Amino acid sequence: MDEQLKKAALDFHEFPIPGKIEVTPTKSLATQRDLALAYSPGVAAPCLAIQADPADSYKYTSRGNLVAVISNGTAVLGLGNIGALAGKPVMEGKGVLFKKFAGVNVFDIEINEHDPDKLVEIIASLEPTFGGINLEDIKAPECFYIEQKLRERMKIPVFHDDQHGTAIISAAAVLNGLRIVDKKIENVKLVASGAGAASIACLNLLVSLGMKRENITVCDSKGVIYKNRDDRMDETKKLYAIDDNGKRTLAEVIPNADIFLGCSAAGTLTQDMVKTMAVHPLILALANPEPEILPPLAKEARPDAIVCTGRSDYPNQVNNVLCFPFIFRGALDVSATTINEEMKLAAVRAIADLALAEQSDVVTSAYGDSELSFGPEYIIPKPFDPRLIVRIAPAVARAAMDSGVATRPIEDFDAYIEQLTQFVYKTNLFMKPVFAQAKQDKKRVLLTDGEETRILHAVQEISTLGIAYPILLGRPSVIEQRIKN
Repeated sequence: MDEQLKKAALDFHEFPIPGKIEVTPTKSLATQRDLALAYSPGVAAPCLAIQADPADSYKYTSRGNLVAVISNGTAVLGLGNIGALAGKPVMEGKGVLFKKFAGVNVFDIEINEHDPDKLVEIIASLEPTFGGINLEDIKAPECFYIEQKLRERMKIPVFHDDQHGTAIISAAAVLNGLRIVDKKIENVKLVASGAGAASIACLNLLVSLGMKRENITVCDSKGVIYKNRDDRMDETKKLYAIDDNGKRTLAEVIPNADIFLGCSAAGTLTQDMVKTMAVHPLILALANPEPEILPPLAKEARPDAIVCTGRSDYPNQVNNVLCFPFIFRGALDVSATTINEEMKLAAVRAIADLALAEQSDVVTSAYGDSELSFGPEYIIPKPFDPRLIVRIAPAVARAAMDSGVATRPIEDFDAYIEQLTQFVYKTNLFMKPVFAQAKQDKKRVLLTDGEETRILHAVQEISTLGIAYPILLGRPSVIEQRIKN
């Protein structure tokens, strides 16, 4: 990090007040009566109601929209084991993302405890406070054990984002990458570099989507993971151990691979290795802050490659913010008891499908003048796509209901989607009566600059909202081609 960026980041966190989050009351406290209702004696009424029926905690408290972001600081970003306190700015940042993108409230909780069993006890005891738990920056393999034990004990969603968030976005990228190059997931060969939390979760989810375990080869810092290897093995690695074929290095197993999944370290994948991969290789180089191979180097070695990284300065950014706010939004809105495989797969498909959809003006304006059209340079949505919440949260909520883990099912999905839409497009609150009237009495609207991209985006919104019959003035062949693009 250069000194200019470092100073800017420190100033950002210090001014005008330290930190990035605060607690804001949702009820007025302007009078003595307000105080009597909010605290003693009035507060006794909801207390007794919750004692009689614990489900009423979602009715009378903020629990149903409150998530704990919990870390012990043992694996913070690319910084490593910096400790719970030093990791607090990251956890506050996570809270800001939850609130900004999905309206979910967060308490960040940093716990100075390395013993997995003690950490489980501490976190499990917090269940009465929260509607969900987001585990963050806990090192592997302890993170697997901690999440598993908490999921067994707690009746609210427990989600380790470093594992499952990365896995969901990566899986969506794989689905769309294979769609572009016309390959079947059950036929492709994948080689992974890295066997930590994110990598193993990615592989598990890809297997759930149809990838064959026998087509997967995993390498860690000691080389290829094979059966009966003694060095640095654990139960999660053993799931992907291959028969010993004498190959020990990434360079030996990468030839003819259709997919490279990197969750390891910068520079792990070389241009020479990329050259040996199968036709139209899909490269997910997800190491941060520097990927296993930079996209320009990968494309120089193989112009037919599709490349994804974790960086925002290259196309196809695998960014967890595409996922975790909206998965929790859907889970919280049905008071799900867990986030299961069905809900994760629903999120994968919703994200993948959104990349195929026509872009809106909001997305285009957030990313300048770049044309975002489904293809090798755009296989997953952008983080500021406002439609993410409208697509992912309902898909997750419905999957929770269908799989039997929703305790408060949504009865009117149209109203629910409208509510989410209003969260994104807050001006819709003012325009809602106008839109409602327009839907009842649709008019034909002539748009004279029908060949312009901004007009086509407007037509997309008009069609989505169902408020008019748009008529475009322009050359049909040009309009059709631009719509296709």
